[in-house]
Amino acid sequence: MKKRKLGSTLLEISEIGLGCMSLGTEENEAISTIHAAIDAGINYFDTADLYDFGKNEEIVGKALKGRRDQVVIATKVGNRWNNSNDKWDWDPSRAYIKEAVKDSLRRLNTDYIDYYQLHGGTIEDQYEETIFTFDELIKEGLIRHYGISSIRPNVINRFVNHSSIQGVMMQYNVLERRPEEFFPLFEKHTISVIARGSVAKGLLTSKWEKKLSNKGYMSYSEQECNDTIHKLLGLLDEKQSLHSLALQYVLSHKAVSSLAVGARNKEQLLDNINAYFAKPLNSQQIAQIKEISLLTKYEEHR
Repeated sequence: MKKRKLGSTLLEISEIGLGCMSLGTEENEAISTIHAAIDAGINYFDTADLYDFGKNEEIVGKALKGRRDQVVIATKVGNRWNNSNDKWDWDPSRAYIKEAVKDSLRRLNTDYIDYYQLHGGTIEDQYEETIFTFDELIKEGLIRHYGISSIRPNVINRFVNHSSIQGVMMQYNVLERRPEEFFPLFEKHTISVIARGSVAKGLLTSKWEKKLSNKGYMSYSEQECNDTIHKLLGLLDEKQSLHSLALQYVLSHKAVSSLAVGARNKEQLLDNINAYFAKPLNSQQIAQIKEISLLTKYEEHR
């Protein structure tokens, strides 16, 4: 498993990471999947305090016990569950982040978080306070680096220009290419993209026909999804798959450091790993993918 630098840091993270949100709460199966990921060379594990009311962080912490020096732990903050656990509110305040980081450290059973991400953001936020808090956490040794998880252009530009973020998590895949607008900016500032949603909710896997919906996907109608996927399939040889095309296209961009790919179990994990190691795309295929798929820009939050 190849690794790439996270931003301008010395951290090297695996090109395929494990997005832990999909693991569920069956502890033994989840821990087994995490261990299989480590054995396959994955060292980047991405969770959030929001997932399963913190249970996800607890499972990740148990799974990584005794293997802390082999992994890079990423988690997120900013979404605050209410007392009934039936909704959450957005809270990027210093007071809440200082409280939440200690809860995450406890659940993860670690003294520090490698990569702490603001789990969203709006233009109305008191961003100076948030940035000050993250920088303070670094000085205190509770986190090593920080970033944001956002697709809002105004939020992204604000943090790129006024903070020391090392990465931006964004939904990015062949059928959702809007993040490419920001790649030159990220490369200029040595900021990494952590890509989520690489297989477009299964539309870019062998099960794509079952995943088609009359709602379409992003800016694609159902028929446009169908037509585009058939064109993508026409680019492949017998040693490639739609799944491998999906992962390898996203990784063809040097702004991307890792794909936080979700897996509910070891079977799904191995599907992702096999797709990653399949025959690589060539430059002509990558150019054809760009011609076949839509390249649009974010229209809101500018």
